[in-house]
Amino acid sequence: MSTAVLARPSAGERARSAAVAAVPYVLAVLAAFAIVAVLIALLGHDPAKAFRAVLTNSFRTPTGMVQTLQKWVPLTLLALAFAIPLAAGRFNIGGEGQLILGATGSVAVGITLSDLPMVVLLPLSILAGVAAGAFWAGISAWLMERFRVNEILSTVLLNFVSFEILDYVASVVWSDPGAGGAVTLPIGEGAVLPTLGRPPMHVGVLLVVVLAAVAAVLARRSVAGFELGAVGLNERAARLHGIRTGRVAVLSMVVAGAIGGLAGAIEVMGVHQRAIEGMQSNFLLLGIIIGLIARGSLTAVPFVAFGIAVLEVGAGSMQRVSGAPVEIVLILEGLILLFILMSDVVMTRRRRSRAKAAS
Repeated sequence: MSTAVLARPSAGERARSAAVAAVPYVLAVLAAFAIVAVLIALLGHDPAKAFRAVLTNSFRTPTGMVQTLQKWVPLTLLALAFAIPLAAGRFNIGGEGQLILGATGSVAVGITLSDLPMVVLLPLSILAGVAAGAFWAGISAWLMERFRVNEILSTVLLNFVSFEILDYVASVVWSDPGAGGAVTLPIGEGAVLPTLGRPPMHVGVLLVVVLAAVAAVLARRSVAGFELGAVGLNERAARLHGIRTGRVAVLSMVVAGAIGGLAGAIEVMGVHQRAIEGMQSNFLLLGIIIGLIARGSLTAVPFVAFGIAVLEVGAGSMQRVSGAPVEIVLILEGLILLFILMSDVVMTRRRRSRAKAAS
C-alpha cells in the first residue's frame, strides 16, 4: 500500500509565487505614474520634481512621518470597514456616516462627562464612538436582513443623514461660538489621546496597528473568518453547509460600523479634540480605493493604506514645490486602482483560455 505525501512549497517556490502575484501591482503603479507624468508635463510642470516632493515629504522630517502615520489611521480603519463586509459579498458605502456618528458619540461623552478622570473618560469616549458607529451600520444591516433593502442604497442615504446630525450638534447642541463655523466645544482633557515622542504622535496609531494585526489573523485563522469568506465565495453553498449566512452578513456590517466609529473617535480624541463639520474629508473614497486595491485582503489593507497616506501627505508639498495641483494625486490613486482591476480582467480571461485549451 503506497502513501502519497503532499510536500509543502519550499521557501523559493513561495517567493516566486509572491513575486508573480506582485507583478500586476508593480505594472499598475508604473503605468499610473507614467500617465500622470505626461499629464503634469502637459500642465507645464516638472514631473520629476512633483513626484520627488510627493514620495519624499513623508520621510524627510519627523513631522512629515507623524503626519503620514496619523493620516494612515482613518484610511486603514475605513478601508477595513469596507473590506470586512466585502469579504461576505456586502458593500458598506457608509464609512463616512459611521465615522461622523463615531465622532459625535465621542464628543458627546467627552464634553458632557469632561470632569471625569482620564482613566474613566478615555475608554468611555472610545467606546461611545465605537458603539455609535456600530449602531449606524446596524440600521443598514437590519434593513438588509429584515426587508432586503440593498445595503449600498441604505448606507449612502444614511451618510447624508449623518451630515445633518453633525451640523446640528456642531451648530446648536455644543456649538463653539468663537470658532466661526460648525465646530463643537473642545472635549475634556481626560478624553484626549496621549501622545508619544517629538513631534507628538497620538497613541491611536498604535491602537490601529494592533487592530489591523488582529483583523488579519482572525480573517485567516478563526472560524468567523472562514465563515465570512465562505459566504462571500458562495452564499448558497455556505447556507447548505450550515452557515447562518444572514447572521454573518449582518455581523460583518456591524463590525465594519464599529471600526468606522473608532475612526471618528480617534480623529476627535487624537487630532481635532472636537468635532468639525467636514472632518470626514475624503476618507470614504480613499477607504474604498484602498480596499479594492488590496482586493479585500485584510492583511494587505494596512500596507496599501500607508502608500496612499504617503501620497496624500505629499500632495501639498508637491503643489508648493512644483506647482502641480493636489488633485493630481487623486487621479494617480484612481489610475492605480483602474489598472489593477484591468489586470484582474486580463488574468481571468487568460485562465479561462488555458482551461479551455487543456480540456
